[in-house]
Amino acid sequence: MDNPMNDFEYERRFFCRQMPDELDDGDAPTLIIQSYYVHADNYALRIRLQSNSVRIPVDADTDPMAVLSEYRDSFTQAFVTIKGPSVGGTRYEAEREIDPHIVGELIRRGGVPIIKNRFSAWLGEDGWSIDVFGGDNAPLIVAEAERSSPVTNLVIPNFCITEITDQARFSNDGLAAHPFSQWSEAFDRQLAVEGTHFEQVFGRNRHE
Repeated sequence: MDNPMNDFEYERRFFCRQMPDELDDGDAPTLIIQSYYVHADNYALRIRLQSNSVRIPVDADTDPMAVLSEYRDSFTQAFVTIKGPSVGGTRYEAEREIDPHIVGELIRRGGVPIIKNRFSAWLGEDGWSIDVFGGDNAPLIVAEAERSSPVTNLVIPNFCITEITDQARFSNDGLAAHPFSQWSEAFDRQLAVEGTHFEQVFGRNRHE
């Protein structure tokens, strides 16, 4: 029987202006196409396809469905995930691996698709994921540090501009409901007025 305590994720997330070139090791990032069948009030039902053999740039002109059609056989991993609301960097997440061919057909038939490249890097004490979004969510870049327990006393890289850990609009299901392109200018104005912010409830923040 699965341990229900494993069905939680602990993460901190940050808005970035760019993906540092030095974090790209030249290998293909993980290309992700996912679709949200439920995305309301920070609850979500998601299906996801992943490929580690395709390297394509993603930008505002990237069409997730066109990429799926062209590279269908390259997606060799697939998952179904249910998520609850994020509270203090902790979120219920139950994920199970399933047949990628079934997921491909489901994405074709419904939900709201999102496409992104995920780069992974070990920085200091933590493994980080940096997601570069395409399509309606371009040019959003989000960096995430995830642990098996609450993410405290984190060393925050200097390319992280401001913390978005508990901002539901930046969650992938939030982006499915309201893509970044619809409110990016308003966010830039808000950031210019309010400045950057890093949560102080996760121990001591340390900046590179």
